[in-house]
Amino acid sequence: MSSPRIAQKSPYPVEVTEGKNYAWCACGRSQKQPFCDGSHKDTGLTPTVWKAPKTETVWLCGCKKTKGKPFCDGTHEAL
Repeated sequence: MSSPRIAQKSPYPVEVTEGKNYAWCACGRSQKQPFCDGSHKDTGLTPTVWKAPKTETVWLCGCKKTKGKPFCDGTHEAL
């Protein structure tokens, strides 16, 4: 299994829509950050798929080190 790449050392603010499924890139290789584009193939890493409970702005992890996948927990501040 590969280690995730740091896509950026800050979160991505994203407007999500209630009831819609999202696939957060866990490998850091996607060209469509913070979402998965399939670049994780052969890394042993898989995206985190989740459904937005409501329409709102969320902060998705950019460093890929969060303990609360897919949401930023401030881990990037220690990198």
